[in-house]
Amino acid sequence: MSDIAIITDSLATVPEEHIKKFGIEVALQFLIWGEETLLDGVDITPEQFYKRLETDSITPTTSQATAGMFVELFKPHVEKGTPILAILVSSELSGTIQSAETAKSQFPDAKIEIVDTRSVSMAQGFQVLAAARAAADGMTFDELVQYARKAVDQVGVIFVVDTLEFLHRGGRIGGAKRLLGTALSLKPVLEVRDGRVEAVESIRTKKKAKARMLELVAQRLAGKEKIRLAALHANAQDEAVEVLQAMQERCDAVESYISVVSPVVGTHAGPGTVGIAFSYGL
Repeated sequence: MSDIAIITDSLATVPEEHIKKFGIEVALQFLIWGEETLLDGVDITPEQFYKRLETDSITPTTSQATAGMFVELFKPHVEKGTPILAILVSSELSGTIQSAETAKSQFPDAKIEIVDTRSVSMAQGFQVLAAARAAADGMTFDELVQYARKAVDQVGVIFVVDTLEFLHRGGRIGGAKRLLGTALSLKPVLEVRDGRVEAVESIRTKKKAKARMLELVAQRLAGKEKIRLAALHANAQDEAVEVLQAMQERCDAVESYISVVSPVVGTHAGPGTVGIAFSYGL
């Protein structure tokens, strides 16, 4: 741990062992299911979420972490004079950064910096971990802020969804709108680009779509060093294991994970989604 507070949100899905090791704090997002308001990954686990999604006639919605939650996270550090670095989900996908900025305004004299990762899931998580490691190694706060902002350009996430229905329903479809109305049998390959979900292409079968995803990630990582990988999935564990093994054969990763996307992300991506998040040079 360091004398700099690192804060993120639950969409980053940073592995729990690293949360504990580096003392990373997490602002929880909300899943709203009928009359219930559930804390992302706490009041409902991914396993519980997908099981319920199969049978529940009510469609869940989501809401960002509130300004009040960030005030509660910031306040103890402000009182101790500890600088705060909040590394959060893309502002194009969530209002989380707006909540954090509102909370920051309550502490005008504090050292609080907020970084828009322009990403989500473990692509966001890799940025958080890079900052946490750098802070633990003694990087100064000003250096760390610059490092975190630079890291935005050293991560990516490419994924395949079974259907665009969930992204469309949740308003997170971004530039992938152009794929709506295509044949239902096509499997969209998507990526988070400039903070938004953008279409790459549509492939006839999911098997071929996953193969194309691996090709695209390999292209992005060609010639890169210090590669880190995470196979993401929404109730598709076996497929995630398969794509991670295939990706590891294509590049020399210093670190790799299987990552179940949080219920809030799963609400928008939909069950069956599988993807690869990656970072390099961090």
